[in-house]
Amino acid sequence: MPCNVDAPGFGCLEGIFSHMVTSVIGLSVVALFVMLIVGGFKLIFSGGDAKQTEAAKGTITAAILGTVVIAVSYLILQLIGKITNTNVTTFTIPTN
Repeated sequence: MPCNVDAPGFGCLEGIFSHMVTSVIGLSVVALFVMLIVGGFKLIFSGGDAKQTEAAKGTITAAILGTVVIAVSYLILQLIGKITNTNVTTFTIPTN
């Protein structure tokens, strides 16, 4: 059911959800690169200070772990889709 601007209904949720998921994925990629750059600069400018070096390594580790969590969650969704033979990565409202 397409979205009708004059009388919006449940069909409009499909587009909203799709855009929301795309936006969250895009923001997570941007956050990853920002965290990696910030961690790299912290590491470069730590000046050999052990405390600052550990903080920089923690920032880089958090960025990498966040990426792994996002990738594994996507792979789990793909696995569920293969097992159940449905597409769980797209949001559609049945019209029947």
